[in-house]
Amino acid sequence: MAQMDYDTESITPAVIARMAESDDPRFKEVMTSLITHLHAFAREVDLKGDEWFKAIEFLTACGKTCDEKRQEFILLSDTLGLSMQVVALEHARALKGRTGATPPTDATVQGPFYWVGAPDVPLGADIAEGVPGEPALYSGRVTDLEGKPLAGALLDVWSGDGDGVYDMQREDGGMRARARIRTDEQGRYWFWSIRPTFYPVPDDGPVGDMLRKMGRHPNRPGHIHMKVSAPGHKEVTTHLFVKDSPYLDSDAVFGVRDSLIVEFEKHEPGTAMDGRKMNKPYHVAHYDFRLIPLGQA
Repeated sequence: MAQMDYDTESITPAVIARMAESDDPRFKEVMTSLITHLHAFAREVDLKGDEWFKAIEFLTACGKTCDEKRQEFILLSDTLGLSMQVVALEHARALKGRTGATPPTDATVQGPFYWVGAPDVPLGADIAEGVPGEPALYSGRVTDLEGKPLAGALLDVWSGDGDGVYDMQREDGGMRARARIRTDEQGRYWFWSIRPTFYPVPDDGPVGDMLRKMGRHPNRPGHIHMKVSAPGHKEVTTHLFVKDSPYLDSDAVFGVRDSLIVEFEKHEPGTAMDGRKMNKPYHVAHYDFRLIPLGQA
């Protein structure tokens, strides 16, 4: 008869042994490690029953806070640094065995505000018409690691407005300050939006309560999100951060990379480099994206 009187040590291998019939090796590997570390964590902190019940209530509250426009579990993963850890692991796998001195564009977290189905717009379009904020012209190129331009590369772009609020957070529910743009034959892109400002992640739910209990602020530095992809190359999800933004050194989701901090050069009213007539001050941000060929990823 199998042992039934489990103690703090024997319970762990007993739970793992119950997966003997699993026919998914990777699932079994992941779950074995998860169970091992969870049990070790409980032993290390001498976890009390009421503490564990509070944790269950917290996770339940996270689930109840989620809806079609808000993902509290992504926010939890982001603020615990787990999202960035997974991104870093993925990036390291992509770089493994790669030769050459030119680094690819760094990846960072996607965050909870990505919205599938942004409109396709032409080069030079203003994707933030009527959106609060100071206008900004974004430009650059998308290339491979050797500097070869990638024509028709796709930039899926989104950001909050000048008040630090995303369209998903507004009652009207319409898409704003987000679009899909394709590079020209020389791999060039340019479009207008706003200069992003810092903002707090949603802190009116269980994750906000957790941050306050930790003694942490909920703020992210000003940034614009981009998913950049091209046929035959690895997609990268990344940000461009405003160089002089507050909270660059204490991003609530640990997403800042030095290589993604960009100067937003301020210009007085006049003719912008793309020929657009500007009757008020505007900013210019330039960034070249470098994608990893799939054969090297």
